[in-house]
Amino acid sequence: MPTLPVLPRGPVLFQRGSPDETRRVTELLRKETVGGFLLVGAAVAALIAANSPLSGVYETVRDTRIGYAPWHLDLTLGQWASDGLLAIFFFLVGLELKREFTLGELRSPRTATVPVVAAIGGVVAPALIYLAFTAGRAGADGWAIPTATDIAFAVAVLAVVGSHLPSALRLFLLTLAVVDDLLAITIIAVAYTAEVHWGPLLLGLVPLALFAFLTHRYAAAFSRHHLAAWLVLLPIGFAFWALVHASGIHATIASVLLGFAVPVLKGGPDSGSGLAEEFEHRFRPLSAGFAVPVFAFMAAGVQVVGSSGADPAAALTDPVVLGIAAGLLLGKPLGILAATWGVTRLTRSSLDPAIRWVDLLAVSLLAGIGFTVSLLIAEITFGGAPGALGNAKLAILVASTAAALAAGAILAARNRRYRALEEKAAGQSQR
Repeated sequence: MPTLPVLPRGPVLFQRGSPDETRRVTELLRKETVGGFLLVGAAVAALIAANSPLSGVYETVRDTRIGYAPWHLDLTLGQWASDGLLAIFFFLVGLELKREFTLGELRSPRTATVPVVAAIGGVVAPALIYLAFTAGRAGADGWAIPTATDIAFAVAVLAVVGSHLPSALRLFLLTLAVVDDLLAITIIAVAYTAEVHWGPLLLGLVPLALFAFLTHRYAAAFSRHHLAAWLVLLPIGFAFWALVHASGIHATIASVLLGFAVPVLKGGPDSGSGLAEEFEHRFRPLSAGFAVPVFAFMAAGVQVVGSSGADPAAALTDPVVLGIAAGLLLGKPLGILAATWGVTRLTRSSLDPAIRWVDLLAVSLLAGIGFTVSLLIAEITFGGAPGALGNAKLAILVASTAAALAAGAILAARNRRYRALEEKAAGQSQR
């Protein structure tokens, strides 16, 4: 008598998403892959420039100040890259967050529970590990540095060695990174704002409200006429960005709020995609191809030879360096895996039969690639201490590279298995 299959006790986690969602994720990951390679290339170029005879030129360019001082915009080119160019990146984060809350995995508790809880675990664990190394010491306020995930860098690794992984894992990584970005933005706004000037902040509500009104009222016009967004919305968005910057809150928060102000749907739930998707297609190449690589070039130039910048010998015993490295390499995967396991126990869920815990380990290691947002938080924390900032950046670069290599090794092995299963299934279907 044939045995019946054992049915799962509860909900099944990491099942294949809808065809539309799978296509959207595949397209988004393809764009982020290109940006990831450009990001890595820019970081390598920065390291070469900072440790070559061109180091003086590199530092001069990075530290050149331009801007209007009365508006608190007398910034170095490096600060313009982190506060200004990254505004494009965080604007897209705002668009993606709103889309996820409206149409994506975060729109219902059933699909949002796992990535949200996993992301929280992936923030709490590395922060605690960092504090274990730095509690009571200088640099303890950099606890948020190892909590971030660089989606572009992680996706680039996934594209190289994980082309045959189940689509549910790719969706999990993307949703996890989106929630991770939301948590990082919240941390920057709350924990790294020393003083708030309420005048500019309240005045900023005017351009924000105007931006939201125009994008909702004239969404069709901005969709048809691409130049209109540059001529009308860009000045309004810049005014809001400048006022938030003047208020003392990090200006990336302004970009996220502007992204949230753009409509996701044309009208009702069944009316089709709105202006947010149009802006996402239009501005993501600018972010991935220019803004983020330029920021990486300005931020990743750590001098590891010479008398200034990072000190590799001292870094081996620096609690900040050890805390960042342990947070990214150990805290991220431990926090994500422990949180996911806790969800399965509390909800009596089981993994989809096509997914194994080792797959989640590889994706969790990918989340340990901090890079862009980690570098940003390091600059916010240690901007006035070049030596500490250099050591922190060196730790981020080394730990992110190690996380990428470790995840890549596991993914390559798992990818061979999934490819073999696909080839076997294809062979059986042809018989």
